[in-house]
Amino acid sequence: MAGSVIDVQSLVSQLITAERRPLDAQITRKESKATVQISALANLKSGLAAFQKALTPLKTQAAFSPKEAHSGNDDIFTASATSSAATGTYDIEVVLLAKANQLASPAFATGDTAAVGIGTLTISQGGVPFNIVVDATNNTLAGIRDSINDSADNTGVQATIIRETGGSRLVLTSSKTGAANAIQVSTVGDVSLDQLATANLAILQPAQDAHIRIATFDHFSTTNSVEDAIDGVTLDLAAISETKKVSLTVTRDSTTLMENVNAFVKAYNQLATQTGQLRSYSPDSQAAGPLLGDAMLRGIEEQLRVDLGGQVSGTGGVYDSLASVGITKLANGQLQLDSTKFQKALDADSNAVAQIFGSDTGIAKKIFDRIDGMLETGAPLDVRNASLQKQIKNVANEKAKIDGRMLAIQQRYIRQFTALDTLLSSLQTQSEALTQQLGNLPGVIRN
Repeated sequence: MAGSVIDVQSLVSQLITAERRPLDAQITRKESKATVQISALANLKSGLAAFQKALTPLKTQAAFSPKEAHSGNDDIFTASATSSAATGTYDIEVVLLAKANQLASPAFATGDTAAVGIGTLTISQGGVPFNIVVDATNNTLAGIRDSINDSADNTGVQATIIRETGGSRLVLTSSKTGAANAIQVSTVGDVSLDQLATANLAILQPAQDAHIRIATFDHFSTTNSVEDAIDGVTLDLAAISETKKVSLTVTRDSTTLMENVNAFVKAYNQLATQTGQLRSYSPDSQAAGPLLGDAMLRGIEEQLRVDLGGQVSGTGGVYDSLASVGITKLANGQLQLDSTKFQKALDADSNAVAQIFGSDTGIAKKIFDRIDGMLETGAPLDVRNASLQKQIKNVANEKAKIDGRMLAIQQRYIRQFTALDTLLSSLQTQSEALTQQLGNLPGVIRN
């Protein structure tokens, strides 16, 4: 203000800054600590989830009998196998492929708009019928086509129109292959509607089952994906083999199994590195990990160490632990896989190796279930995260309270210093006036 002795705004601003500095520092420390720990818990949960994912293909005993199927000619058929498939070689002939029934009406010279007749079409696929009412609104080829395709009761018959030199034909195609899924059409109504009855439809493609011959034994399938001919094997037929035999070989898939075991070791090592960083401490820099000394983290690490190093009962031989099959722990806490030793154990006693990992007391299954418990709602990790989130919310509330308190203090200071400034300004004005009056008194010598 004019004539001010004190810069009130600047003074108040400095006082408020000084007063709230320790409060802001305290709030910042709280917020930073909670934020860092929330991030640390998220990383821990992510690491546990990644390790659990690596355990998934190893947590059943069947996972240790992986099989792969090879076709001697992929142009004739391809094949896949589950763990239940027996190893061996088979000779297969593809005699027929499964086909979907396709029927065509006589040609209508006047085209898509040809009037067909009034009545009801009963269309069935695989013996399951649905009705199409044909009246003046849809009694053309195009109208009947649309009514069939739009019918909510349609069991899987697709209608289309083919146009050729003799006119337009209504074509019906079954959505399912196999002899049992043939299309049948019956009519009630105008005689002209009979042109669309089965007896008057040309067979463009018969409803046909797939036919294969395995070691001279015949097998039929409604589809070209044959799952029930050989235990654990699926054959996807692509072409007729023209009486030539094509070999099917089922072997143990050691490559996939070894990849899964390597992934398990790698995932654990990544988790171990991650947890090590979370609880780390550097004497040189005095930098500490966000979960240094955390009892919950120590508990998780210790439980995993116990599980990984434990023996599995009931294997009935020398193979009863990870170490016995070549998976050992190094001095730094990382796992190491001896592939040669693991393969030797697998060749010697695959059932024991399967039990070590995937039995009810197996290591992979046990740890998978344990991590499930760690990650579920209400578990310590979840409770800790909820508590930290609450702390963040409380910090926000504290910030708002400090802002309100500082505003009240600021207003009080402004009132006080403004009053003081007014008083000082008044005194200054009086002093100047008094000085002037004294200077005007007689006998006062002026320079």
